[in-house]
Amino acid sequence: MQSQRRIRSFVLRAGRTTPAQERALGELWPSYGIETGAAALDLAAAFGRSAPRCLEIGFGAGEVIGSLAENNPHIDYLGIEVHRSGVGRLLLRAHHSKLRNLRVICDDAVDVLRDRIADQSFDEVLVFFPDPWHKKRHHKRRLIEPAFVSIVAAKLRIGGTLRLATDWQAYAEQMLAVCNANPALRSLSPDLAFVARPEFRPPTRFERRGERLGHGVWDLAYSRGEKTAANAVDDELHGESREDHAR
Repeated sequence: MQSQRRIRSFVLRAGRTTPAQERALGELWPSYGIETGAAALDLAAAFGRSAPRCLEIGFGAGEVIGSLAENNPHIDYLGIEVHRSGVGRLLLRAHHSKLRNLRVICDDAVDVLRDRIADQSFDEVLVFFPDPWHKKRHHKRRLIEPAFVSIVAAKLRIGGTLRLATDWQAYAEQMLAVCNANPALRSLSPDLAFVARPEFRPPTRFERRGERLGHGVWDLAYSRGEKTAANAVDDELHGESREDHAR
């Protein structure tokens, strides 16, 4: 029987790249791009050094990751985005700023993280303003769900940080519930709620659009603990086994 096709959190739309972005994709990709494929990624080789690493998933137009890479040359930044227009825009910025600490993948982040990146590869993971898929029938497309958060948590180093933000309150509440339930993550909010907007994050076009529409913005932050979802299952099984022996 053929396995059920995974529902993706995005829809690709052709024809949105400008001529400048297309040129960037052709001319600058060899300097900044990491090709798609099945091989495991050697991030130290990709950046040419060993340094703290930050991943941004779905970087859009690249406002956040571009600013961070410009202001923190000691940190290596990897961005994953499916839309070619955003990738082209970020490549132009990287070239203009002569960035050496930025690499880009144009592919589905779920596939890349699951199949190509080793566990505990990043000190920080950013997921800012993912598509809220606000219609109820589309909620199944939302990126932040338990299986994906488990994958992301596994890619964080112990003590690493996961940061998220959205301008849709219902999605913010879903993110909060999903992340609080993950045994590998520890909320950086004392009351397991939302946190203040991080100072390093420049306003993105999605954030500005939300403000124009009267939306609030909700930020979440988590630290990677030592226990993973797999550990929790293992503990539960071993606990049952110990009880059986005790009987």
